[in-house]
Order: sequence, then structure tokens, then C-alpha cells
Amino acid sequence: MNFINKLIYKIKRNLFDNIEDINQIEFNLKQKEQIFLGEKKGLDVSIYAKPEYNWMQMEEIRFGLQDGLDVSIYATSEYNWRQMTIIREGLQKNIDVSIYAKPIFNAAQMNEIYKGLEKDLDVSIYNKPEFSWEQMAQIRLGLEGGFNVEIYAKPEFNNEQMKQLRYGLIENLNITIYAEPEFNNYQMYQIRYGLNKELNVSLYSTVEFDEFQMQEIRKGLEHGINVSIYANPNIESEEMQKIRLELESKK
Repeated sequence: MNFINKLIYKIKRNLFDNIEDINQIEFNLKQKEQIFLGEKKGLDVSIYAKPEYNWMQMEEIRFGLQDGLDVSIYATSEYNWRQMTIIREGLQKNIDVSIYAKPIFNAAQMNEIYKGLEKDLDVSIYNKPEFSWEQMAQIRLGLEGGFNVEIYAKPEFNNEQMKQLRYGLIENLNITIYAEPEFNNYQMYQIRYGLNKELNVSLYSTVEFDEFQMQEIRKGLEHGINVSIYANPNIESEEMQKIRLELESKK
């Protein structure tokens, strides 16, 4: 029996008293490698030499032990290796990982909270499991820009809607005109575009118009034609385009 096999057997004996239980537990080659590397560094490998950890989880715990971190914060099979990585990196930077070291957050959500804490942002606005990581990212970027994100930091806005609202804040627009969950992100874009052009967006900023109808009305306003002729929700966008082009040709 070589060194690594002796080591594994010793670990199993520490885990289980019954010889039958010992024989039922097997570590694969990658798990054995992580145990061997930890033993070689003089680490307490019993912390992670457990069959419920895959080799990547074992590696994350081993890295933490090597850096002298309190691995008890993440040494649990409730976390996958990606979650463990984000917690470990937070510990390395003396970040209060208790804010995101919770199984209810997936690794991508944890990462967004971690990024916010790194920049001393008020992550309490978005460290909520009801936000996807993409939504969290839009809120974080808004906070980084120094904006009041409360107007869109709401679960009812998806990340693409949040993006249109954040862009509006960057452009110093009155985003209350389109900060409604009923508008999809494409409709929001058409309204934002119109606001940037200082158009009378009230003529099309209603959910009765889809984004294609909004676009035809917006283009008409840009070209200075009387859009009231076709600004009707009952007129399809294709028909609106025909009317618009005819009006523009007569201008």
C-alpha cells in the first residue's frame, strides 16, 4: 500500500468506525490528488477529505487553508465550487462575506454582491434573492454611476428594462415617463430615443402601441409630419410605415 492509499485509509478510519462503511467509501483520483496536496503542505485535510465534496470543492477549501482563511464559512456541501470561490476571494480581501455567503444566492449573484462590496456600494439595495444576477448587475452599475437606482431597483423590471432606465439616467432624461413594467425594453428604447431627440413622446408613450408602431410614430415626429393621421393603435406598424413614407414624400 503506497503513501497516498495509506493516507486515504487513515482518513476513512477517522470518518467511519465500521469497516464495512470504510470499504463503501471511495475517492476518485482527482479527490485523492487534492488530499495528497493538502497533506504535503501540512494542512488539516480532514476538513475537506469527505466524499460529499467533489475535487473542485476540495481544491477551494485547500486554497483557503493554505491562505490561513476561516474556511468553516464555506466548507459545506451546500455551496458548489463556484460559490466557494467567491466567498474565499472575499475573505482574502477582508470583505464581510456574511452578506452574501448564503446558499440562497447562486455564484453569479454572489459575484455581483462581492463586486459591490469591493467598491463600498450600498449592496443592501440589491442583495436580495428575488433579483437575478443580471438585475443585480444593472443596479450595481447604476450605483457605481452615482445614480438614484431606487426607481428601477424593483424585481418587476427585468434586466433589459433596467438597462434602458439606467441609460436614461446617464443621459439625464426624465425616465419616469417610461419607468413602467408594462413597457418592454424595446418600447422603453423608443421612448428614450424620442426623449433624447426632444420629441413629443406623449404621442406614443402608451402600452397600446407596440415597439414597431412607436418607431413609426417617432420617425414621423423626427421628420416633422403630422403623425396624428396614423398614430392609432388599431393601425398595424406596416400600414403606419406606408402612410408615413407617403406623407414624407409630399412634404
